[in-house]
Amino acid sequence: MADETTSSTVSELYTEIVAEAQFVIQEQSIMKNLVKNYAIAGGGKSVEVPIYAAVAAAAVAEATDLANTAINPTSVTITAAEVGVMTTLTDLAKNSAPRNVAADIGRLFGEAIAKKMDQDLIALFDGFSTAVGTDSAAITPALLFNAASTLRALGLPVNETYCVLHPKIAYDLKSGLTNTFAGLDTDLSNEALRNGFIGQIAGIKIFETGNMSNTGTAGDYKGGIFHKDALAIAMMQDIKIETQRDASLRADEIVATAVYGVGELHDSYGIEVLADSSIQ
Repeated sequence: MADETTSSTVSELYTEIVAEAQFVIQEQSIMKNLVKNYAIAGGGKSVEVPIYAAVAAAAVAEATDLANTAINPTSVTITAAEVGVMTTLTDLAKNSAPRNVAADIGRLFGEAIAKKMDQDLIALFDGFSTAVGTDSAAITPALLFNAASTLRALGLPVNETYCVLHPKIAYDLKSGLTNTFAGLDTDLSNEALRNGFIGQIAGIKIFETGNMSNTGTAGDYKGGIFHKDALAIAMMQDIKIETQRDASLRADEIVATAVYGVGELHDSYGIEVLADSSIQ
C-alpha cells in the first residue's frame, strides 16, 4: 500500500519535492540519447536485435566468379519490464498547500523514471570485457586516448563515441587539464575553467552525471567510453503519469510508470573506465 500524504506532512513534503525536482533537472538524464533506441510493438514484450559480423572484401581477377560470403547474424534479445512510483495525495493536503503539490509530485516522478533509465544503462558499463584505469588511481587524459585508440582500431567513427563519468571522477580530469585549476595556455584548459565542463578529448564527447552508484569504496565510480551501438534501450511504453480518484479516501493516487529494457549489443564497442576520485 502506498504511503499517504497528510496535512501534517504536506508542508515538508512539497518543499522537499520542489528541491528534489530542481536537483534532478540539474542532473540531466543523458544516457537514452547516447545509445541505440528501439521500439517494442506488436503485442510482445521483447525485441530481437540482429548483430552482424564484419565482412571483408578481396581482390578479384577479371572474369572470375566471386566467392560466396555467408551472412549469419547473431541476435540480442532485450526484454522490457515495468518501473514505477506512486503516492496518495489527500484533498486536505492538496487544498491546504500554498502551491500545486500534485503537479510537483508528477514532475518529480517523471524525472525519477528518467533517472532510473540512466542508472539501468550505466549499470551495463560493468559488463564490458575491456577496461582501462584502476580503482586505486585518479583518471587521466591518457586513459581516454588509450580507449579512443582501441575503438578507432575497430573502425568506429570517433564522432559517435561518448564518455560518461561521475562528476567526482571528472574533477580529477579537469584538475589535470588545468594544472590543478591554476590554468594552462590551452583552449581545453580555458574551456574547463570557464564553463566547468570538458567538451571533447581525443574526439570523444565527455558527459558527467550523478546517476551512477559508488562501487562500495568511497570515491570509486565506474564510468564508460563507448560507441552508440554498444548499448541499447528498447521502449514499450515511455514515461506515463496518471491519477486515479479514491472518493472514500478523499484523495488521488498519483502514479508514474514506464516499460522498457536495456541491453549490451556489441561488447567490443564499449570500455569500462576504472578510477578513484581524489575528492571523496
